[in-house]
Amino acid sequence: RLGALSGPLPPEGVTAGGDTSEEAEKKSPYARHAFGAHFAEVEVDTATGEVRVSRLLGVFAAGRILNPRTARSQFIGGMTMGIGMALTEGSTLDREFGGFVERDLASYHVPVSADVPSLEAHWLDEDDPHLNPMGSKGIGEIGIVGTAAALANAVHHAVGVRLRDLPLTPDRLLPHLPD
Repeated sequence: RLGALSGPLPPEGVTAGGDTSEEAEKKSPYARHAFGAHFAEVEVDTATGEVRVSRLLGVFAAGRILNPRTARSQFIGGMTMGIGMALTEGSTLDREFGGFVERDLASYHVPVSADVPSLEAHWLDEDDPHLNPMGSKGIGEIGIVGTAAALANAVHHAVGVRLRDLPLTPDRLLPHLPD
């Protein structure tokens, strides 16, 4: 409709509509997921149980990347959240009142600059004609869970301890480390 107009927009504006309910309700036989591979290197202090991230790399296949700058930021932001998920962020439920004990950033620990090494995020150009007209996939959370798993695996490879509960805090790790 805009292409058919010449000059300024009319005072009442231009309205267009469409009904996508049939397309939205239709089940696709194709997976529409983004995929990622995460690689982590950690250092574990066996005296204190402290885990530090040395290097972190994520490589993703997430359809057509519409804006490389913001996509990289989302991938790295997700990877940073994954560091928190793996190493620091834990919630304690108040059994008497049902709320969470951690109510501020003083008691709920999230990664800060010193906790985040130089992260690398790369993606593969992916053309998937079965997705949507733009060929894009959601990338908001793809960096989080894979990072936590990669860090847990890196701790296992570093000290031979396989923990299956997050976060991998010193109090959870120390009982399993050699004296």
